[in-house]
Amino acid sequence: MTIFELKKKFIEIYGGTEDGIRVFSSPGRVNLIGEHTDYNGGYVFPAALTLCSTVVARARNDRMMNLIATDLGIQVQGSLDRLDEYKSLKWGNYQLGVADELQKAGYRLTGCDLLYHDTVPLGAGLSSSAAIEVATAVTLVSLGNTAYGIDQPLDMVKMARICQKAENNYVGVNCGIMDQFASAMGRAGHAIFLNCRDLSYRHVPLNLKGYKIVIANTNKKRGLADSKYNERRSQCEAAYDILKKFLPEASCLGEISMDDFNRYKHEIKDEIVRKRAEHVIAEDDRVLKSVEALNNDDIELFGKYMVASHESLRDLYEVTGTELDALVEEALKADGVVGSRMTGAGFGGCTVSIVREETVDRFIEEVSKGYTSRTGLVPSFYISEAGDGGRELK
Repeated sequence: MTIFELKKKFIEIYGGTEDGIRVFSSPGRVNLIGEHTDYNGGYVFPAALTLCSTVVARARNDRMMNLIATDLGIQVQGSLDRLDEYKSLKWGNYQLGVADELQKAGYRLTGCDLLYHDTVPLGAGLSSSAAIEVATAVTLVSLGNTAYGIDQPLDMVKMARICQKAENNYVGVNCGIMDQFASAMGRAGHAIFLNCRDLSYRHVPLNLKGYKIVIANTNKKRGLADSKYNERRSQCEAAYDILKKFLPEASCLGEISMDDFNRYKHEIKDEIVRKRAEHVIAEDDRVLKSVEALNNDDIELFGKYMVASHESLRDLYEVTGTELDALVEEALKADGVVGSRMTGAGFGGCTVSIVREETVDRFIEEVSKGYTSRTGLVPSFYISEAGDGGRELK
């Protein structure tokens, strides 16, 4: 839907005129490499997408938040003074959780009417939740600043931190910082090289020169994702607890080098726990090498690191599964593909491939046919540029 159409829809729902209506947006993200490293204090390399969550908003004179989405028939209402009451909502808890954390951080908020329109596919591993959270944070702070005459720019790193807290504390998902950071801090034409230990980062130009980023959705429901995600976190923490006895200067797995891991890995007696740590530490190394490869315009080498990442996620971290493996294997058979891997938490969701521009249509046709033949599922494809982060649309 266009901005004009969204404003018209907003007025149909909430009444009034266009006076006071503002529009905000924040993107989903694709992680090019660096999977399951963020909550281990490691490196990630995501890019914001042009798929996004858009919020049409207007301030109210009371303390009520009204929320509705273009693709849902339900309307949610919550009071800014009773935010603890809404944690069990099936839809709306992410938004109200952001409001809760913003107020705890000292932001002054006003009531508002909100209409959400999302083009990030839900449950696909492209961070639709982070897009909603960051779009909500930008909206609520901007409306509150106007209502209370506060003239200060948004601190987008702080917005990312608050949105992560909302997901951790209010929704109850123990996620890392990568998704919210990428949604908040994206820059068109760039990926973000992020150190999750201290949030130091830099934007790296994506000079793909004749290649496209093609995202393929397995369209498999990700029922196991949350429980398995928390299990993997616990296993990584167990590995770190053992390794820190021998490497006391390391504050997390992300500070342990491959050489040091190889020196002490025999101390981790549980083979599964050892495999989890090996993936994380090797993946960090691949991120560093991938950024260097892109800086040298070596797209083919970058593609090789993507494939190695998927193999590690399959064999060591065990978060891929039949559908993701089939999509990657079919992608790597196609002409013009330099690399392909799962992206996101795993157990379904999406793959990301780097595909030569002139072969994209044939790639989609061949991969779709092969994947459906193997799994019985029909994949969806998205061709997206690297987009900008959370902002008001003027």
